[in-house]
Amino acid sequence: MEMSPRTEGKRVVLGVSGGIAAYKAVELCRRLVDAGAHVVPVLTEEALRFVGEVTFSALASEPCRHSLWDDVDPIPHTRLGQSADLIVVAPATARFIGSYVAGFADGLLTATVLATRAPVVVCPAMHTEMWEHPAVQENLATLSRRGVRIVPPVAGPLAGGDVGTGRMAEVTDIVDAVLSLLDRTSLQASAPASDSSPADRATGQGDLSGRRVLVSAGGTREPIDPVRFIGNRSSGKQGHAIAEAAARRGAEVVLVTTTALPGPPGAEVIRVETAAEMEGALFDEAARADVVVMAAAVADFRPKGMATKKLSRSEGAPEIVLEPTPDILAELGRRRRDGQVLVGFAAEIHEVAERASRKLASKGVDVIVANDVSAPGVGFDHDTNAVTILDSHGSLMEVPLASKVLVAEAVLDTVVDRLGDHGENTRGAKQSRSDQ
Repeated sequence: MEMSPRTEGKRVVLGVSGGIAAYKAVELCRRLVDAGAHVVPVLTEEALRFVGEVTFSALASEPCRHSLWDDVDPIPHTRLGQSADLIVVAPATARFIGSYVAGFADGLLTATVLATRAPVVVCPAMHTEMWEHPAVQENLATLSRRGVRIVPPVAGPLAGGDVGTGRMAEVTDIVDAVLSLLDRTSLQASAPASDSSPADRATGQGDLSGRRVLVSAGGTREPIDPVRFIGNRSSGKQGHAIAEAAARRGAEVVLVTTTALPGPPGAEVIRVETAAEMEGALFDEAARADVVVMAAAVADFRPKGMATKKLSRSEGAPEIVLEPTPDILAELGRRRRDGQVLVGFAAEIHEVAERASRKLASKGVDVIVANDVSAPGVGFDHDTNAVTILDSHGSLMEVPLASKVLVAEAVLDTVVDRLGDHGENTRGAKQSRSDQ
């Protein structure tokens, strides 16, 4: 594995909690060392039931640590947390995640992640039922809002012969996430001072600092008469989650929305209702944006003429003639300037990947986020989503059912990588794999 000058010698604390996927952390340790990182393994007592500390001590840069009390340093968690350039926890069990969220320093690993200001990467691994439990999803959403990078699990074989979502992400994908974050924080540390706070840069929240991000959200309403309209079931929650995540990462956010949901603190919020109003607002703002995320569900058709008075049943069923609405995404693709990253969404109910691929090519966008809105818990009016993220380089990433907050972070991770393609900090397109 090629070493990066911004990665070599960086201190990475590798946390391993007590799940069957702990065996994969051995390979993760080796890969990080090969990439030039100085790896310090910290295992929970439960992790030692699955893997041995001698293995990690032999592969890592320092001997394995696992206790608050058996160390020559009287405050090992503080020293580990203060000296780390990054902490990655793989696997992260439901118990570890819950303790981290609640601030329970019940062992060396949880005490270390609480005692650091370095970026933290959490890689959950658990059975499907646990992964989908609202408590786990809410805890992960909380960590994401606090700036923790989540590398979600994938679908595949699980312990006990079961199959489902919850299998820890591939080691190569975790390594990519760690090295990419180390690269970004190194660049931020060497860059001139920006408006983001030191705490933001320390937690990796500033990777969109200095960027202007335009996001659309919600479903448009096309009036039939003064009280009726043609619309769709979009709640706008995913678009708002993306706007909030972009703001947490330091972006200057403009949110064009059809909903009454509050926008992120400090964001400019433009309220619209129809496709024509959304088109006007987006075209006015897009020329100044570094990133445009078209998450809104724009109606494909609208009544050709709106009745000036409320239609009455007594007058009989009206004949409504429809006409196409503007193809806002395609026009944004035609108008976009050099270096701008354009993201579209595709809500489908069949042939999801195929339709999204065609849309990616025909609309002139960089990234398409596709989902099957007929699947349970996915898409419209849910707090959860499951998406496939495709980009024009040919990479594909599956995000299994998770909170819309985590989906938003995955979308923005792809955006940051694409922004890097336009500058010196590019790692190239990455192919995520869920095959085992």
